Amino acid sequence: MKTQGEIEAAICEGVRRFEQEYMGRGPKDIRTHLIGDLLVVRLQGVLTAAEQQLAGSLPSERGRDLLKQVRTQLIETARPVLEKMVYDITGFKPVSLHHDISTATGEEVVIFTLAEPPVFRETRKR
Repeated sequence: MKTQGEIEAAICEGVRRFEQEYMGRGPKDIRTHLIGDLLVVRLQGVLTAAEQQLAGSLPSERGRDLLKQVRTQLIETARPVLEKMVYDITGFKPVSLHHDISTATGEEVVIFTLAEPPVFRETRKR
């Protein structure tokens, strides 16, 4: 049985690999927080140079909307891969996935709602 920190670290590594393989580059920083039946993944520095250019070159709403649409479509297309990764690590099937990205800050969040809160072993205090 894994600790909460081990689950969170494994999710970080899985999402980092996904970003590298599907998006072409990994985030500068990634954090995962397991809160009951929620897995909150926060990625920083995810925008490629081309995406930054797109977001800045068009009228702000148009560039932002295009970028969000593309990222959302990529996440939805790869959803089975992400859900399998989460299931393999937590032992519970995700029942929903939520995603958003900020074109202003380059921060992305992915939230998984799990069928049940994962069981993990408590860490020993030193």
